[in-house]
Amino acid sequence: MLRISTVDTESERRLVVEGKLIDLWVEELKTAWRSASENLQGRKLIIDLSNATSISREGESALLEMMNEGAKFSCCGVLTRHVLKQLTEKCRDRFRKVRKKDSNPTISTEVHVATSEKRS
Repeated sequence: MLRISTVDTESERRLVVEGKLIDLWVEELKTAWRSASENLQGRKLIIDLSNATSISREGESALLEMMNEGAKFSCCGVLTRHVLKQLTEKCRDRFRKVRKKDSNPTISTEVHVATSEKRS
């Protein structure tokens, strides 16, 4: 089961992902992310994976796709940090290849993975 909650503050909109990010729920996350990306009014959009219990290959692919489109993440836990670190490297590699083909200086190779300790 997967639960996605939206938390709005003055400075950010946070999608809190809880449970298993597996094939059945990947499209639900993509849809929630696209919807949450609208009307941000200058706020940051963060995908919070602190309460994700597992991430399938399809889930990883969706996260990589969102990362390539500029998504920012927050997480805690060794496994989730490891997954996001690997995806960050894939994302950077992709941008390096794009930069070699097209020397357009506006392409950014920077990807941020925000990490935070679990709140009590």
